[in-house]
This record gives sequence, structure tokens and C-alpha cells, in this order.
Amino acid sequence: MAKGIIYITTTSVTGLIKIGKTGTDQFENRMAQLEQNGYWNVSGLHRFFAVEVEDYDDKEKLIHTMFSKSQVANSELFALDKKLAQSLLESFGGRQVYPKPEPKPTSETKAVKATPTTVSLPKDTDLIPDGIYHFRRKVKAWGNKEVIATMRVTGHKLFVMKGSTICPAYSKSPNKSAVRLRQNAKINDDILLEDYEVQSPSAAGLLVLGGSNNGWDEWKTKDGKKIGTFRQKGGK
Repeated sequence: MAKGIIYITTTSVTGLIKIGKTGTDQFENRMAQLEQNGYWNVSGLHRFFAVEVEDYDDKEKLIHTMFSKSQVANSELFALDKKLAQSLLESFGGRQVYPKPEPKPTSETKAVKATPTTVSLPKDTDLIPDGIYHFRRKVKAWGNKEVIATMRVTGHKLFVMKGSTICPAYSKSPNKSAVRLRQNAKINDDILLEDYEVQSPSAAGLLVLGGSNNGWDEWKTKDGKKIGTFRQKGGK
């Protein structure tokens, strides 16, 4: 029996999902292709759940038959609750590929978790004052279009703000870190639809730019001061 992966992706259309299959060694490439190019004129595809199973061709056909009343024409799109589809995939008893299961704690890690933490070291991001910060950069490979984004810092938490430009993956080999970071972000027509929390200025830049960057240099105050200056003593 052939072994392969059956996956579920969400789309930019609420309540519309894609259920498909791919070879185990092609999963990452297939996900990147769908997340970059969309499917059947539907954009905003993001991986949601995937399992590796035996006899995956027949199992995919079974799924499509069971959900045929929810199927959109002859496509792999279904007007279906994603959790319901996930439950069916889980019933096959295969190996969960996405999201990757948390490793089971060993006795050593349990002991570490049981040790109380008394000292919390400050992070660089804790030095950024609350406020709004700005990102602007022209992207040559995107036809010199300009990425314009804003970031809100509140209580040491960083959020890329709704309405920010999200540069699409323009490379044949999209940045895998950017793909993973964007998988839960709500994006339509290269615009972020709601505030999205990130862990660092560079992660914020990765989200909007789609590539590596030094966020401490890229994000600036309204008067043009790099936020990297806040890492210096006093931030002045």
C-alpha cells in the first residue's frame, strides 16, 4: 500500500477548506506552492492539519465521497468545518505531520519544569517604549512596489498592525520562516486584515517583507529614529 500525506488547508474564504494529498517528500513544496499561488482562484491558503497514512489515494477518495455534498464543483474545495475534517483524518490513525506534535517530556525535562524560576532576565524587546513604529522599503523583485507597515508595541508585546502591506513570496524558493510565520495571519490582496503578534522587530519585518531583515534598523519612530537605539543605554 502506498504511503503519503493527506492535508487540510484553510483559505481566505471563511468556512472554505481544501482537502488534498501529496507524497511524503513533497509536502513542504506542495504547501509552499499553495500558500504562494492559491488554488482554483482562491487565495490565502494556509496549512491547517496533515497526516501520513497508508493507502492515501483510497483514503482521499473516501473523504471526498463522504463530503461530496459540501464539495465545490470538481475541485478539492469544501464548504466544511475544518475541525470536522480534522477529526476524520485523525480517525485514520496515521502519523501527524502538521502541526508537529509536542515531544513527550522526559524525566529530565520534567525535573527542569519543576524547578522554580526566581529570576527573569529582561529581553531586548522590553526596552522598546510603547507606541507606533513604521516600516517602509521598496522591493525591486516586486516591481519596485513599496512595503508600508506599522507596528504597535504595548506592554512589551509587539503587533504588526491591520492594514500593513504583506509582500508576496516572489522567489521560486519562498523563505520557509516567512511561510510558517504567515500561516496563521489573515491576509488578503497583500494586506494584513487584523493585528498580528510577533516576538521581535525582525520577525515583524519578516512577516511584512517575506525575507530576512534587521528589524532593529528597519522599524523607526515617526521622526525616523531606528528602534535599535532603544537597546543602547537610556535609548537616547
